[in-house]
Amino acid sequence: MYKVFVNDKPLFLTNHISKETDFQLFLLESIDIEQLIVKIFQNKIQKAYLYHADESVIMKTLKAKIPVCKAGGGLVYNKKGEVLFIFRNGKWDLPKGGIKKGEEIEDTAVREVEEETGVNGLSISHKLQKTYHVFRRNGKYKLKITHWFEMQTNFDGTLQGQLEEGIEKVAWLNPEQIQGALKNSYENIKLLFEEEKII
Repeated sequence: MYKVFVNDKPLFLTNHISKETDFQLFLLESIDIEQLIVKIFQNKIQKAYLYHADESVIMKTLKAKIPVCKAGGGLVYNKKGEVLFIFRNGKWDLPKGGIKKGEEIEDTAVREVEEETGVNGLSISHKLQKTYHVFRRNGKYKLKITHWFEMQTNFDGTLQGQLEEGIEKVAWLNPEQIQGALKNSYENIKLLFEEEKII
């Protein structure tokens, strides 16, 4: 099952029908994906399941309908076990950004962390899951697929938020502070911390 967040609301791409009642179920064959996304953006739908016997077909269809942006980001630990967060648009987030032509996704993730936070000396320890979210820019919908990597650093210099990216604050947060930050974050960021068993 894929979880795609549309305006921070979940759209599950699934090949399994469960007996939950708090969501709307749509069949891939009989729904216009773009119309479904518009309805979620307009808050007409809070949670939806999109069903097809082969869930990879749903993802392929979604990618065919909506342009894809590929991004890389980091869940970065320092030697005290704190995690690097950025604060932008009124929410706590993790550093990430779009891939450049000819760049490997791991290099994108490291470069974006460095640019957005001023932290260097990064080493990737392992790949985490991909997250999916749909956003709207200039009236057009795009599907952002972010490849996440766990990283380590011994950096203890000054944190520097990238102003042109609208980053107001950069901070190392301990596990207790992370709990608070995630209450004012994005659903796809929470997924990473569930995977890492931090929350």
